[in-house]
Amino acid sequence: MQQNPDKDVIRETDAEAIRLAKTLLRSARFGALAVLEPRTGSPLASRVGVATDIDGAPLILVSMLSAHTPAMLADPRCSLLLGEPGKGDPLAHPRLTLICQALLLERGSDAHARAERRYLNRNPKASLYAGLGDFSIFRLEPQRASLNVGFGKAYLLDRADFVTGGPIVEELAASEQSAVEHMNADHLDAIAVYAHHFAGAYGDGWSIAGLDADGMDLVSRDNVCRVFFPQPLVSARELRPVLVDMARRGRAAGQANNET
Repeated sequence: MQQNPDKDVIRETDAEAIRLAKTLLRSARFGALAVLEPRTGSPLASRVGVATDIDGAPLILVSMLSAHTPAMLADPRCSLLLGEPGKGDPLAHPRLTLICQALLLERGSDAHARAERRYLNRNPKASLYAGLGDFSIFRLEPQRASLNVGFGKAYLLDRADFVTGGPIVEELAASEQSAVEHMNADHLDAIAVYAHHFAGAYGDGWSIAGLDADGMDLVSRDNVCRVFFPQPLVSARELRPVLVDMARRGRAAGQANNET
């Protein structure tokens, strides 16, 4: 059957598409990084470990010995493909492609310290080599993105759709680590409620890897899940009341289910 050339396969970007894009971005453990090879200009793709900065920009920790590192230094244009295929047709599972500019973070800078902290919170095994001299952290500054949810379901997103801006970013960054450590030390029961009730996750051993204005990233061994707040935070002062209320509501729902 001949396709209608006038038919636009790109759907209107809505709140559901934006939420899915954020989920894929925040819950990614790895991605396919595409760069331009300096000598030939040919595309070069490789797998990299991934975390996100507090505003949602991807972070990667790479060695200078890797081919993609000098490529990004020579030409910062790159793209990052995120999304893990499940059972069945791998093309039927959602994936997100980010068009980015790679920015090398200078060691000793505040931006590097924050990025390293968040990367190691997400990927603790990387602490074995993160401090080595030939390893560097790049922040991939997203310009735009495309979201493919399956056949005939594609969306185009602007940076503002999935990267948080405004004063809340720096305000929350200043208190994030202490909040993460406090929750993981004293409130693992509440974190389990977040994972099971709000993310529909299974198993135990859940802890918080990161907090941001939209929600939190939870990890349990190699498993990751994303939990969104009912509403994005406007101020860092809202974080504690929101966490307390979510734990209360999750426990109440669990108790109600047990009684039925």
